[in-house]
Amino acid sequence: MTKYIFVTGGVTSSLGKGIISASLAKLLQARGYRVTIQKFDPYINIDPGTLNPYEHGECYVTEDGAETDLDLGHYERFLNVPTSQANNITTGRIYQNVINKERQGAYLGKTVQVVPHITDEIKRNMQILGQDGLFDIIITELGGTVGDIESLPYIEAVRQLRWELGASSLVIHLTLVPFLAAAGELKTKPTQHSVKMLLEYGIQPDILVCRTEHHLSQEIRKKIALFCNVNINAVVESIDASTIYDVPLLMLKEQLDKTVLTKLRLPHKLEPHLESWKDFLGRLKNPTSEITVGLVGKYVELPDAYKSIIESFIHAGAKNECKVHVKSIHSESITSSNVAEKFKNLHGVLVAPGFGSRGIDGKIEAIRYVREHNIPFFGICLGMQCAVIEYGRNVLGLNDAHSIEMDENSENPVISMMEEQKKVVNKGGTMRLGSYACDLRKGTKAAAIYGKTHITERHRHRYEFNNSYLALYENSGMIPSGINPDNNLVEVVELKNHPFFVGVQFHPELKSTVDNPHPLFVNFVAACLNYENKEVKIANLKLK
Repeated sequence: MTKYIFVTGGVTSSLGKGIISASLAKLLQARGYRVTIQKFDPYINIDPGTLNPYEHGECYVTEDGAETDLDLGHYERFLNVPTSQANNITTGRIYQNVINKERQGAYLGKTVQVVPHITDEIKRNMQILGQDGLFDIIITELGGTVGDIESLPYIEAVRQLRWELGASSLVIHLTLVPFLAAAGELKTKPTQHSVKMLLEYGIQPDILVCRTEHHLSQEIRKKIALFCNVNINAVVESIDASTIYDVPLLMLKEQLDKTVLTKLRLPHKLEPHLESWKDFLGRLKNPTSEITVGLVGKYVELPDAYKSIIESFIHAGAKNECKVHVKSIHSESITSSNVAEKFKNLHGVLVAPGFGSRGIDGKIEAIRYVREHNIPFFGICLGMQCAVIEYGRNVLGLNDAHSIEMDENSENPVISMMEEQKKVVNKGGTMRLGSYACDLRKGTKAAAIYGKTHITERHRHRYEFNNSYLALYENSGMIPSGINPDNNLVEVVELKNHPFFVGVQFHPELKSTVDNPHPLFVNFVAACLNYENKEVKIANLKLK
């Protein structure tokens, strides 16, 4: 029988429920268990696809085209196992399902209420992943904190499931033990109040994971255990770490996985096999070189807006035994007069994905500069489209080359829209989403990077390279090295006679994991390292 673990949060948001969930899942996976994680978000949006990054950070896209919460990225990066539509549910979708059933007569005219109809739908979705026997353990992370009005139906659903599942489930409550500098001590009262509120809703947590800046003494642990009705070995310290990738080993030291297995009455199978994880951490923390990469985008002030890209650089940097410093550069701030100064001391530039016209001129100017100065360039989605626009304007002489997303009246719409997409008017779920095939041309940089000629990558966009200009671009040196075999759309472009100039229509950052760093990021970092080495040699020659 599938076992269920529910992870709730208290006191404050942003304590790291997603990282704790992913870390526990990694430890259980390393012991031989089949594990997955799902996220239930209490907001009423159907999915994060239409949410502004300022509201919710990046939108993570799964293989099956679901637009999901960014925590699913952590799940995949830690477990190296793809997630799906079923791994992320919002209140909006729960209510939409219930309302649709009501309109179809499924409730036979009865009054539809939060309890039992909404809670039943929540419980149904919580158990979908466990129906096929593919997983031994399913971890469910509940968004928000205990006490939030919008979270109440989820808490009630968990209470009911605990009663129905019995020993096949448990609750982990993540809470805060703050340190008051004025008093010079840790305070347990916020944790006590959080657990008390959870008890008022009918849920006794089995394990408390206490986020803290200082180590918990045995006395503090005993106090928390006494007032929160848990065993002392179920009070787990989660101290601040230098990197999120330390957390699985910290939880291993706290024996969180053993405590969970004991409470679920599961055997402690093999000792966790974490050699590759430890090797990754060793290379991450002991780099032999370092580079600085410019990240050009319009949400660079938001740490979560490009979360998957940042994490991909961490994976690729460790693979190259190189520390990658990411310098955020707002695209709106880039002009032809300051681009040289802004890109000074950079060893490569990545132009980020995005939507809309804001900052587009700065992205195009950035690409012109790196193309002309042979600085390694990597463009993702809109970044690739900007590379096509820049090349059309400054090399092919198409002065008004543009995307119809920015200029519907452009006489040279080198980036356009597929015919079937032009009829779509609703936002969300209308783009090319999820995994699509791509054939790479033999002898190109892209094929060399992947080491094969047939790949699949994840997409999230509506606008495409306009194939009417394909021959013109190819004849002048911009090679369409990746093509979708089903609709002939251009997926990858690259330049000849450039150290690294690659633009991709898809989102490679969504498939980079600790165990499998994405080859495009790995090779881009390697190209930046080569560029850095050349710059050092030139500087040394000048000194001589």
